[in-house]
Amino acid sequence: MIIEQLLMSFVASAAFAILFNVPKGSLLQSGFVGMIGWLLYISLLNVVDEPILPTLISSFVVAVTSQVFAKLYKTPIIVFSVSGIIPLVPGGLAYDAMRKVVENHYDTAVQLAAKALMLSGAIAMGLVFSEVINHLIRRSRL
Repeated sequence: MIIEQLLMSFVASAAFAILFNVPKGSLLQSGFVGMIGWLLYISLLNVVDEPILPTLISSFVVAVTSQVFAKLYKTPIIVFSVSGIIPLVPGGLAYDAMRKVVENHYDTAVQLAAKALMLSGAIAMGLVFSEVINHLIRRSRL
């Protein structure tokens, strides 16, 4: 089952990279970044019950991996980070929240929406933390 999840996260990230017109030479790396993020996420989710901390850590690792690939392949960071973060986005959860609103189940909708918002915030924080640490490292070298 884990092999299927890794394969699907790779395909999803690479397919999203195609939608964003990523250079063809970067498609495999973009898929790999998404696969690494998803592998870490599901591994941490086996240890921690709540998905917020695994999402934060996984998005941080996706951003760090994107920075490394950007330097190695002389490509902008966004090429790898945007497509690599896609498997972590809580789209299904947001969809379920909206479906519950339409069905007039507001109590459940608010809970699902709050969880989707917290996961989205964890993704954003992981990306920002990575960038801040990267700037601190670069500044300390000067």
